[in-house]
Amino acid sequence: MSLGMLLQHMANGISLGSLYALIAIGYTMVYGILRLINFAHGDIFMMATYFAFYSVVSFNLPWYLSFFIAIILTTALGMLVENLAYRPLRDAPRISILISAIGASFLLENLAIILFGGRPKAFPISELFTKVIKIGTVSIQRLFFIIPVTTVALLMILIYIINHTKTGMAMRAVSKDHETARLMGIDIDRTITITFGIGSALAAVGGMMWGLKFPQIQPLMGVIPGLKCFIAAVIGGIGNISGAVIGGFILGVGEIMLVALLPNLTGYRDAFAFVLLILILLFKPTGIMGEKISEKV
Repeated sequence: MSLGMLLQHMANGISLGSLYALIAIGYTMVYGILRLINFAHGDIFMMATYFAFYSVVSFNLPWYLSFFIAIILTTALGMLVENLAYRPLRDAPRISILISAIGASFLLENLAIILFGGRPKAFPISELFTKVIKIGTVSIQRLFFIIPVTTVALLMILIYIINHTKTGMAMRAVSKDHETARLMGIDIDRTITITFGIGSALAAVGGMMWGLKFPQIQPLMGVIPGLKCFIAAVIGGIGNISGAVIGGFILGVGEIMLVALLPNLTGYRDAFAFVLLILILLFKPTGIMGEKISEKV
């Protein structure tokens, strides 16, 4: 493999890994506070692409305004799911919340089929993102630079919020102990809702970037990316935001390089993520940056 081809594949892998990282952050934030896997997260990511699609196609809005509206609507949707599907079960057994999460996922998928139809739709792409930049013998779409930069910028903003704001302090307190946080005067429900909102906003950005990179959207498009981003969060250490980003990059680059180096295994590209998950659970169950957490009985 030539150096140019290697750089081309690395650019593809970093771009894909950035998308996984954006979506994985939402998984890891919710788990960090609720010890809950939000299985509806991939479907919230899917809904964001439809919000952006119809804003552009039906209302003829410019892409930047459509993306902004999609982020707002997706954030509201994430908060609504938390209020309707998770909050009433706050004190219920964990298995009940898990079943509710799976039910919310199925509900969003089938609702999307009813509202938007089951046929794939072509996601509108602005020329700003499709322009090709040549670096020596390597040709890279501008989008491949935009995605990692966006991911890193949003990660830095999120880390600032968590470490330097009252809301972030409340999130950290709730993640340690709900009862103690409540005794300290922290509004648990509000903090959890904000966490879902932030995670959903990041999923919205990831969804629109996904639509630009793979310009075909359909109601079940969030299933496999959602599972892979969950795996990325586990690889990095679920509950750890920086770990989720690292896990996303590992998974994205690993997938692309597997196809590049072993083209005969292209059909097993999705299986790579699940094999990696099994290996992580066997040899480092807490993930790369995860901490051992004692479960409360």
